[in-house]
Amino acid sequence: MSGLDELTREELIALVLRLHETVQAQAKRILELEVEVARLRGGGSSAPLNVKPNVQKKQKSPRKKRKHSFSRHALAPSKVVCHAVETCPDCGRPLTGGSVKWRHQVVEIPQVLVEVTDHLFVERYCGVCKKRHTPDPAVVLAGVVVGKKNVGIGLMSLIGYLKTVCRVPIVQIRKLIFALWGLSISSGEIAEILHDVAELGESAYEDLLDKVRGSPVVHADETGWREDGKNGYIWSFSGPDVRYYTYRHSRGAVVAKEVLSNEFIGTLVADFYAAYNFYDGPKQRCWVHMCRALKELVEKNPDLPHIAGWVESVVGVYHRAKESAKAEHTDLERSRLKASFELELLALCRPYVGVKTAVQRVLAERMEEFIGELFTFVANPDVPSENNAAERAVRPAVVARKISGGSRSARGSKTCSVLRTLFETWALRGQNAIDACREMITTSANAQPVAAE
Repeated sequence: MSGLDELTREELIALVLRLHETVQAQAKRILELEVEVARLRGGGSSAPLNVKPNVQKKQKSPRKKRKHSFSRHALAPSKVVCHAVETCPDCGRPLTGGSVKWRHQVVEIPQVLVEVTDHLFVERYCGVCKKRHTPDPAVVLAGVVVGKKNVGIGLMSLIGYLKTVCRVPIVQIRKLIFALWGLSISSGEIAEILHDVAELGESAYEDLLDKVRGSPVVHADETGWREDGKNGYIWSFSGPDVRYYTYRHSRGAVVAKEVLSNEFIGTLVADFYAAYNFYDGPKQRCWVHMCRALKELVEKNPDLPHIAGWVESVVGVYHRAKESAKAEHTDLERSRLKASFELELLALCRPYVGVKTAVQRVLAERMEEFIGELFTFVANPDVPSENNAAERAVRPAVVARKISGGSRSARGSKTCSVLRTLFETWALRGQNAIDACREMITTSANAQPVAAE
Protein backbone atom coordinates (compact mmCIF):
# COMPACT_ATOMS: atom_id res chain seq x y z
CA MET A 1 0.00 0.00 0.00
CA SER A 2 1.29 3.45 -0.89
CA GLY A 3 1.74 6.13 1.78
CA LEU A 4 -1.31 7.96 3.13
CA ASP A 5 0.03 11.27 1.85
CA GLU A 6 -0.22 9.92 -1.71
CA LEU A 7 -3.94 9.02 -1.42
CA THR A 8 -6.68 11.25 -2.74
CA ARG A 9 -9.45 12.62 -0.57
CA GLU A 10 -11.94 10.02 -1.87
CA GLU A 11 -9.49 7.19 -1.22
CA LEU A 12 -8.89 8.40 2.36
CA ILE A 13 -12.65 8.53 3.01
CA ALA A 14 -13.07 4.99 1.65
CA LEU A 15 -10.18 3.77 3.86
CA VAL A 16 -11.69 5.37 6.98
CA LEU A 17 -15.05 3.72 6.25
CA ARG A 18 -13.41 0.29 5.87
CA LEU A 19 -11.48 0.73 9.11
CA HIS A 20 -14.68 1.79 10.88
CA GLU A 21 -16.46 -1.35 9.71
CA THR A 22 -13.50 -3.48 10.84
CA VAL A 23 -13.50 -1.91 14.33
CA GLN A 24 -17.24 -2.49 14.69
CA ALA A 25 -16.89 -6.14 13.63
CA GLN A 26 -14.02 -6.67 16.07
CA ALA A 27 -15.95 -5.04 18.92
CA LYS A 28 -18.89 -7.34 18.27
CA ARG A 29 -16.61 -10.38 18.19
CA ILE A 30 -14.89 -9.36 21.43
CA LEU A 31 -18.28 -9.06 23.15
CA GLU A 32 -19.27 -12.52 21.94
CA LEU A 33 -16.02 -14.00 23.24
CA GLU A 34 -16.46 -12.33 26.62
CA VAL A 35 -19.94 -13.79 26.93
CA GLU A 36 -18.61 -17.24 26.01
CA VAL A 37 -15.74 -17.01 28.51
CA ALA A 38 -18.15 -15.95 31.25
CA ARG A 39 -20.41 -18.90 30.43
CA LEU A 40 -17.52 -21.36 30.54
CA ARG A 41 -16.47 -19.98 33.92
CA GLY A 42 -19.95 -20.67 35.20
CA GLY A 43 -21.04 -17.10 35.70
CA GLY A 44 -23.16 -16.63 32.59
CA SER A 45 -22.56 -12.89 32.76
CA SER A 46 -22.14 -10.67 29.71
CA ALA A 47 -20.22 -8.02 31.64
CA PRO A 48 -16.61 -7.23 30.58
CA LEU A 49 -14.01 -9.50 32.13
CA ASN A 50 -12.48 -6.67 34.16
CA VAL A 51 -15.83 -5.92 35.80
CA LYS A 52 -17.09 -8.18 38.56
CA PRO A 53 -20.65 -9.37 37.93
CA ASN A 54 -23.37 -8.43 40.37
CA VAL A 55 -24.04 -11.09 42.97
CA GLN A 56 -27.62 -11.62 43.96
CA LYS A 57 -28.17 -11.84 47.68
CA LYS A 58 -29.42 -15.20 48.80
CA GLN A 59 -32.65 -15.27 50.72
CA LYS A 60 -31.99 -16.41 54.23
CA SER A 61 -34.19 -19.17 55.51
CA PRO A 62 -35.88 -18.64 58.88
CA ARG A 63 -33.62 -19.42 61.76
CA LYS A 64 -34.29 -22.80 63.28
CA LYS A 65 -35.57 -22.49 66.83
CA ARG A 66 -33.55 -24.28 69.47
CA LYS A 67 -35.21 -26.94 71.56
CA HIS A 68 -33.59 -25.53 74.68
CA SER A 69 -31.28 -22.76 75.78
CA PHE A 70 -27.54 -23.30 75.51
CA SER A 71 -26.60 -20.68 78.09
CA ARG A 72 -24.25 -21.82 80.84
CA HIS A 73 -26.04 -23.12 83.89
CA ALA A 74 -25.05 -22.11 87.43
CA LEU A 75 -22.16 -24.16 88.76
CA ALA A 76 -21.71 -25.62 92.22
CA PRO A 77 -19.87 -22.85 94.13
CA SER A 78 -16.53 -23.61 95.75
CA LYS A 79 -17.12 -20.77 98.20
CA VAL A 80 -19.93 -18.35 99.07
CA VAL A 81 -19.47 -14.70 99.98
CA CYS A 82 -22.43 -12.90 101.57
CA HIS A 83 -22.85 -9.17 101.04
CA ALA A 84 -25.15 -7.31 103.43
CA VAL A 85 -25.54 -3.78 104.76
CA GLU A 86 -24.30 -3.75 108.37
CA THR A 87 -25.95 -0.49 109.43
CA CYS A 88 -28.90 1.52 108.14
CA PRO A 89 -27.55 4.23 105.82
CA ASP A 90 -30.32 6.59 107.00
CA CYS A 91 -30.29 6.30 110.81
CA GLY A 92 -27.22 4.21 111.56
CA ARG A 93 -29.09 1.41 113.35
CA PRO A 94 -27.30 -2.01 113.22
CA LEU A 95 -28.99 -4.46 110.86
CA THR A 96 -29.11 -8.27 111.23
CA GLY A 97 -30.83 -11.23 109.59
CA GLY A 98 -32.45 -10.75 106.20
CA SER A 99 -33.02 -12.89 103.14
CA VAL A 100 -31.17 -13.38 99.84
CA LYS A 101 -32.43 -10.83 97.30
CA TRP A 102 -30.38 -12.06 94.35
CA ARG A 103 -27.13 -13.76 93.55
CA HIS A 104 -24.38 -13.14 91.00
CA GLN A 105 -22.03 -16.02 90.24
CA VAL A 106 -18.47 -15.23 89.15
CA VAL A 107 -16.29 -17.91 87.54
CA GLU A 108 -12.57 -17.25 87.84
CA ILE A 109 -9.37 -19.22 87.38
CA PRO A 110 -7.05 -18.75 90.36
CA GLN A 111 -3.45 -17.84 89.72
CA VAL A 112 -1.35 -20.93 90.37
CA LEU A 113 2.41 -21.00 90.71
CA VAL A 114 4.51 -23.80 89.30
CA GLU A 115 5.05 -26.57 91.81
CA VAL A 116 8.66 -27.70 91.83
CA THR A 117 9.33 -30.77 93.98
CA ASP A 118 12.80 -32.09 94.83
CA HIS A 119 12.58 -35.84 95.39
CA LEU A 120 15.48 -36.74 97.69
CA PHE A 121 16.36 -40.42 97.90
CA VAL A 122 17.94 -40.94 101.30
CA GLU A 123 20.22 -43.90 101.79
CA ARG A 124 20.01 -45.57 105.21
CA TYR A 125 22.17 -48.22 106.80
CA CYS A 126 20.81 -51.31 108.59
CA GLY A 127 23.09 -52.34 111.40
CA VAL A 128 21.56 -55.82 111.58
CA CYS A 129 21.72 -56.74 107.88
CA LYS A 130 24.85 -54.69 107.33
CA LYS A 131 23.31 -53.25 104.13
CA ARG A 132 22.47 -49.80 102.79
CA HIS A 133 18.95 -49.18 101.38
CA THR A 134 17.32 -46.43 99.31
CA PRO A 135 13.70 -46.21 98.09
CA ASP A 136 12.88 -47.70 94.69
CA PRO A 137 12.40 -44.81 92.21
CA ALA A 138 9.95 -46.86 90.15
CA VAL A 139 7.67 -47.11 93.19
CA VAL A 140 8.13 -43.62 94.56
CA LEU A 141 7.78 -41.76 91.25
CA ALA A 142 5.04 -43.91 89.72
CA GLY A 143 2.34 -41.61 88.33
CA VAL A 144 4.55 -38.55 88.85
CA VAL A 145 7.20 -38.57 86.14
CA VAL A 146 8.36 -40.63 83.18
CA GLY A 147 11.90 -41.98 83.39
CA LYS A 148 14.47 -39.38 84.40
CA LYS A 149 12.54 -36.44 82.99
CA ASN A 150 11.92 -33.43 85.18
CA VAL A 151 8.57 -32.58 83.59
CA GLY A 152 5.53 -34.04 85.29
CA ILE A 153 2.85 -36.15 83.65
CA GLY A 154 0.25 -33.41 84.05
CA LEU A 155 2.37 -30.90 82.15
CA MET A 156 3.13 -33.46 79.44
CA SER A 157 -0.61 -34.07 78.98
CA LEU A 158 -1.33 -30.35 78.76
CA ILE A 159 1.35 -29.81 76.11
CA GLY A 160 0.00 -32.72 74.06
CA TYR A 161 -3.52 -31.29 74.32
CA LEU A 162 -2.49 -27.77 73.31
CA LYS A 163 -0.52 -28.97 70.29
CA THR A 164 -2.99 -31.58 69.02
CA VAL A 165 -6.48 -30.42 69.96
CA CYS A 166 -5.96 -26.65 70.18
CA ARG A 167 -3.40 -26.67 67.31
CA VAL A 168 -1.17 -24.19 69.14
CA PRO A 169 2.33 -23.88 67.61
CA ILE A 170 5.22 -24.90 69.83
CA VAL A 171 6.51 -21.33 70.13
CA GLN A 172 3.11 -20.16 71.34
CA ILE A 173 2.88 -23.06 73.82
CA ARG A 174 6.18 -21.89 75.25
CA LYS A 175 4.85 -18.34 75.61
CA LEU A 176 1.56 -19.49 77.13
CA ILE A 177 3.25 -21.64 79.79
CA PHE A 178 5.55 -18.77 80.73
CA ALA A 179 2.69 -16.25 80.85
CA LEU A 180 0.44 -18.41 83.04
CA TRP A 181 2.96 -20.03 85.37
CA GLY A 182 6.26 -18.24 84.85
CA LEU A 183 7.86 -21.50 83.69
CA SER A 184 10.57 -21.18 81.05
CA ILE A 185 10.77 -24.23 78.81
CA SER A 186 12.56 -24.42 75.48
CA SER A 187 10.93 -25.21 72.14
CA GLY A 188 13.21 -28.22 71.75
CA GLU A 189 12.10 -29.65 75.07
CA ILE A 190 8.44 -29.17 74.14
CA ALA A 191 9.05 -31.03 70.87
CA GLU A 192 10.70 -33.90 72.76
CA ILE A 193 7.80 -34.03 75.21
CA LEU A 194 5.40 -34.47 72.29
CA HIS A 195 7.55 -37.31 70.93
CA ASP A 196 7.61 -38.90 74.39
CA VAL A 197 3.82 -38.77 74.74
CA ALA A 198 3.42 -40.34 71.30
CA GLU A 199 5.91 -43.11 72.11
CA LEU A 200 4.12 -43.84 75.38
CA GLY A 201 0.87 -44.03 73.41
CA GLU A 202 2.16 -46.57 70.87
CA SER A 203 0.39 -49.48 72.55
CA ALA A 204 -2.93 -47.62 72.71
CA TYR A 205 -2.41 -46.54 69.08
CA GLU A 206 -2.08 -50.18 67.95
CA ASP A 207 -5.13 -51.15 70.00
CA LEU A 208 -7.18 -48.49 68.22
CA LEU A 209 -6.05 -49.87 64.86
CA ASP A 210 -7.46 -53.25 65.89
CA LYS A 211 -10.63 -51.45 66.95
CA VAL A 212 -10.96 -49.91 63.48
CA ARG A 213 -10.53 -53.28 61.78
CA GLY A 214 -13.28 -54.72 63.96
CA SER A 215 -15.76 -51.88 63.36
CA PRO A 216 -19.01 -52.66 61.54
CA VAL A 217 -18.74 -49.39 59.56
CA VAL A 218 -15.53 -47.49 58.68
CA HIS A 219 -15.34 -44.05 57.05
CA ALA A 220 -12.14 -43.47 55.07
CA ASP A 221 -10.59 -40.35 53.61
CA GLU A 222 -7.19 -38.76 53.02
CA THR A 223 -5.73 -35.27 52.83
CA GLY A 224 -2.41 -33.74 51.86
CA TRP A 225 0.44 -33.39 54.37
CA ARG A 226 4.06 -32.31 53.91
CA GLU A 227 7.02 -34.00 55.53
CA ASP A 228 10.34 -32.19 55.32
CA GLY A 229 8.98 -30.17 52.40
CA LYS A 230 7.84 -33.24 50.44
CA ASN A 231 4.22 -34.03 49.67
CA GLY A 232 2.53 -36.93 51.40
CA TYR A 233 -0.87 -37.82 52.83
CA ILE A 234 -2.63 -38.19 56.17
CA TRP A 235 -5.06 -41.10 55.96
CA SER A 236 -8.08 -41.23 58.26
CA PHE A 237 -10.16 -44.28 59.18
CA SER A 238 -13.09 -43.67 61.51
CA GLY A 239 -15.36 -46.15 63.27
CA PRO A 240 -18.32 -45.45 65.56
CA ASP A 241 -16.07 -44.74 68.56
CA VAL A 242 -12.56 -44.55 67.14
CA ARG A 243 -10.53 -42.38 64.79
CA TYR A 244 -7.26 -43.65 63.40
CA TYR A 245 -4.67 -41.61 61.46
CA THR A 246 -1.49 -42.59 59.68
CA TYR A 247 0.96 -40.74 57.43
CA ARG A 248 2.16 -42.21 54.14
CA HIS A 249 4.02 -40.86 51.12
CA SER A 250 1.59 -42.74 48.89
CA ARG A 251 -2.04 -42.08 48.10
CA GLY A 252 -2.49 -45.49 46.52
CA ALA A 253 -4.71 -48.40 47.47
CA VAL A 254 -1.77 -50.13 49.14
CA VAL A 255 -2.21 -47.87 52.21
CA ALA A 256 -5.90 -48.67 52.66
CA LYS A 257 -5.14 -52.37 52.18
CA GLU A 258 -2.44 -52.25 54.84
CA VAL A 259 -4.56 -50.40 57.40
CA LEU A 260 -7.79 -52.36 56.99
CA SER A 261 -6.03 -55.67 56.19
CA ASN A 262 -8.01 -58.88 55.81
CA GLU A 263 -9.49 -58.48 59.29
CA PHE A 264 -11.99 -55.81 58.25
CA ILE A 265 -15.29 -57.30 57.08
CA GLY A 266 -17.63 -54.37 57.70
CA THR A 267 -19.00 -51.68 55.38
CA LEU A 268 -16.52 -49.18 53.95
CA VAL A 269 -17.87 -45.66 53.41
CA ALA A 270 -15.78 -43.50 51.07
CA ASP A 271 -15.89 -41.05 48.20
CA PHE A 272 -15.39 -42.12 44.58
CA TYR A 273 -11.57 -42.25 44.78
CA ALA A 274 -10.25 -45.43 43.15
CA ALA A 275 -7.96 -46.32 46.08
CA TYR A 276 -10.96 -47.87 47.85
CA ASN A 277 -12.07 -50.04 44.92
CA PHE A 278 -9.93 -52.96 46.12
CA TYR A 279 -12.31 -53.82 48.95
CA ASP A 280 -14.65 -56.67 47.98
CA GLY A 281 -16.99 -56.22 50.94
CA PRO A 282 -20.00 -53.88 51.13
CA LYS A 283 -19.26 -50.26 50.30
CA GLN A 284 -21.24 -47.03 50.40
CA ARG A 285 -20.14 -44.15 48.17
CA CYS A 286 -20.73 -40.63 49.40
CA TRP A 287 -23.89 -39.00 48.06
CA VAL A 288 -22.78 -35.58 49.29
CA HIS A 289 -19.88 -35.70 46.84
CA MET A 290 -22.24 -36.82 44.08
CA CYS A 291 -24.80 -34.08 44.82
CA ARG A 292 -22.03 -31.49 44.85
CA ALA A 293 -20.86 -32.63 41.41
CA LEU A 294 -24.46 -32.55 40.11
CA LYS A 295 -24.89 -29.00 41.41
CA GLU A 296 -21.68 -27.87 39.68
CA LEU A 297 -22.95 -29.44 36.46
CA VAL A 298 -26.09 -27.26 36.57
CA GLU A 299 -24.10 -24.13 37.44
CA LYS A 300 -21.74 -24.64 34.50
CA ASN A 301 -24.60 -25.09 32.05
CA PRO A 302 -27.20 -22.40 32.86
CA ASP A 303 -28.32 -22.26 29.24
CA LEU A 304 -29.26 -25.96 29.18
CA PRO A 305 -32.51 -26.30 31.15
CA HIS A 306 -32.82 -30.02 30.45
CA ILE A 307 -29.64 -30.58 32.52
CA ALA A 308 -31.32 -29.06 35.57
CA GLY A 309 -34.31 -31.34 35.00
CA TRP A 310 -32.10 -34.42 34.76
CA VAL A 311 -30.20 -33.48 37.92
CA GLU A 312 -33.46 -32.88 39.77
CA SER A 313 -34.64 -36.37 38.80
CA VAL A 314 -31.40 -37.98 40.00
CA VAL A 315 -31.44 -36.11 43.31
CA GLY A 316 -35.11 -37.00 43.70
CA VAL A 317 -34.23 -40.71 43.59
CA TYR A 318 -31.65 -40.15 46.33
CA HIS A 319 -34.07 -38.26 48.59
CA ARG A 320 -36.76 -40.91 48.22
CA ALA A 321 -34.18 -43.56 49.04
CA LYS A 322 -33.25 -41.67 52.22
CA GLU A 323 -36.88 -41.50 53.28
CA SER A 324 -37.31 -45.22 52.62
CA ALA A 325 -34.20 -46.00 54.68
CA LYS A 326 -35.72 -44.27 57.73
CA ALA A 327 -38.90 -46.38 57.66
CA GLU A 328 -39.33 -49.78 59.30
CA HIS A 329 -38.70 -52.63 56.84
CA THR A 330 -37.68 -56.25 56.95
CA ASP A 331 -34.30 -57.25 55.53
CA LEU A 332 -35.98 -58.69 52.44
CA GLU A 333 -37.97 -55.50 51.87
CA ARG A 334 -34.82 -53.41 52.21
CA SER A 335 -33.00 -55.54 49.63
CA ARG A 336 -35.88 -55.12 47.20
CA LEU A 337 -36.01 -51.37 47.78
CA LYS A 338 -32.25 -51.13 47.14
CA ALA A 339 -32.64 -52.99 43.85
CA SER A 340 -35.58 -50.83 42.75
CA PHE A 341 -33.70 -47.58 43.39
CA GLU A 342 -30.69 -48.92 41.49
CA LEU A 343 -32.87 -49.75 38.48
CA GLU A 344 -34.52 -46.33 38.61
CA LEU A 345 -31.18 -44.53 38.70
CA LEU A 346 -29.78 -46.68 35.89
CA ALA A 347 -32.77 -45.78 33.73
CA LEU A 348 -31.85 -42.10 34.15
CA CYS A 349 -28.14 -42.61 33.44
CA ARG A 350 -27.89 -45.17 30.62
CA PRO A 351 -29.22 -42.90 27.82
CA TYR A 352 -26.08 -40.76 28.27
CA VAL A 353 -23.46 -43.45 28.87
CA GLY A 354 -20.91 -43.41 26.06
CA VAL A 355 -22.51 -40.38 24.39
CA LYS A 356 -19.57 -37.98 24.00
CA THR A 357 -21.81 -35.02 23.18
CA ALA A 358 -23.87 -35.42 26.37
CA VAL A 359 -22.89 -32.93 29.07
CA GLN A 360 -23.93 -35.32 31.84
CA ARG A 361 -21.99 -38.28 30.38
CA VAL A 362 -19.20 -38.32 32.99
CA LEU A 363 -21.55 -38.33 35.99
CA ALA A 364 -23.90 -40.80 34.31
CA GLU A 365 -21.02 -43.21 33.71
CA ARG A 366 -19.79 -42.75 37.28
CA MET A 367 -23.19 -43.65 38.71
CA GLU A 368 -23.47 -46.66 36.43
CA GLU A 369 -20.01 -47.86 37.51
CA PHE A 370 -20.78 -47.54 41.23
CA ILE A 371 -24.47 -48.40 41.08
CA GLY A 372 -24.08 -51.31 43.51
CA GLU A 373 -22.44 -49.02 46.09
CA LEU A 374 -24.83 -46.05 46.04
CA PHE A 375 -27.79 -47.49 47.94
CA THR A 376 -26.13 -49.69 50.55
CA PHE A 377 -27.64 -47.39 53.20
CA VAL A 378 -31.11 -48.54 52.11
CA ALA A 379 -30.32 -52.20 52.77
CA ASN A 380 -28.41 -51.46 55.99
CA PRO A 381 -29.90 -48.66 58.16
CA ASP A 382 -26.70 -48.51 60.26
CA VAL A 383 -24.77 -47.21 57.23
CA PRO A 384 -25.06 -43.47 56.40
CA SER A 385 -25.51 -42.26 52.83
CA GLU A 386 -22.59 -39.85 53.08
CA ASN A 387 -19.00 -39.74 54.28
CA ASN A 388 -19.34 -36.76 56.60
CA ALA A 389 -17.68 -38.63 59.48
CA ALA A 390 -14.46 -38.91 57.46
CA GLU A 391 -14.70 -35.28 56.34
CA ARG A 392 -14.95 -34.17 59.97
CA ALA A 393 -12.09 -36.48 60.92
CA VAL A 394 -9.61 -34.99 58.41
CA ARG A 395 -10.62 -31.37 59.08
CA PRO A 396 -8.26 -30.98 62.11
CA ALA A 397 -5.37 -32.25 59.99
CA VAL A 398 -6.22 -29.76 57.24
CA VAL A 399 -6.25 -26.87 59.71
CA ALA A 400 -3.02 -28.06 61.33
CA ARG A 401 -1.36 -28.26 57.91
CA LYS A 402 -2.34 -24.67 57.14
CA ILE A 403 -0.90 -23.51 60.46
CA SER A 404 2.36 -25.47 60.54
CA GLY A 405 2.86 -26.53 56.93
CA GLY A 406 3.39 -30.14 58.01
CA SER A 407 6.13 -31.98 59.89
CA ARG A 408 9.90 -31.90 59.55
CA SER A 409 10.77 -35.59 59.84
CA ALA A 410 9.37 -39.09 59.75
CA ARG A 411 9.42 -39.10 63.54
CA GLY A 412 7.38 -35.90 63.56
CA SER A 413 4.81 -37.37 61.16
CA LYS A 414 4.48 -40.47 63.33
CA THR A 415 4.07 -38.32 66.44
CA CYS A 416 1.33 -36.26 64.76
CA SER A 417 -0.49 -39.43 63.68
CA VAL A 418 -0.36 -41.07 67.10
CA LEU A 419 -1.35 -37.97 69.07
CA ARG A 420 -4.17 -37.10 66.66
CA THR A 421 -5.48 -40.66 66.86
CA LEU A 422 -5.49 -40.66 70.66
CA PHE A 423 -6.92 -37.19 71.25
CA GLU A 424 -9.56 -37.40 68.51
CA THR A 425 -10.71 -40.79 69.79
CA TRP A 426 -10.96 -39.51 73.36
CA ALA A 427 -13.01 -36.55 72.15
CA LEU A 428 -15.26 -38.82 70.08
CA ARG A 429 -15.94 -40.90 73.19
CA GLY A 430 -16.75 -37.82 75.26
CA GLN A 431 -13.73 -38.24 77.54
CA ASN A 432 -11.75 -35.44 79.12
CA ALA A 433 -8.73 -35.53 76.81
CA ILE A 434 -6.20 -34.20 79.34
CA ASP A 435 -7.31 -36.67 82.03
CA ALA A 436 -7.30 -39.52 79.50
CA CYS A 437 -3.80 -38.58 78.36
CA ARG A 438 -2.57 -38.43 81.94
CA GLU A 439 -4.01 -41.87 82.61
CA MET A 440 -2.46 -43.27 79.44
CA ILE A 441 0.99 -41.87 80.28
CA THR A 442 0.77 -43.18 83.84
CA THR A 443 -0.19 -46.66 82.68
CA SER A 444 2.61 -46.77 80.12
CA ALA A 445 5.17 -45.28 82.48
CA ASN A 446 4.42 -47.85 85.17
CA ALA A 447 5.52 -50.54 82.77
CA GLN A 448 8.88 -48.81 82.35
CA PRO A 449 11.27 -48.97 85.34
CA VAL A 450 12.74 -45.70 86.50
CA ALA A 451 16.51 -45.97 86.78
CA ALA A 452 18.24 -44.60 89.83
CA GLU A 453 20.56 -41.65 89.52
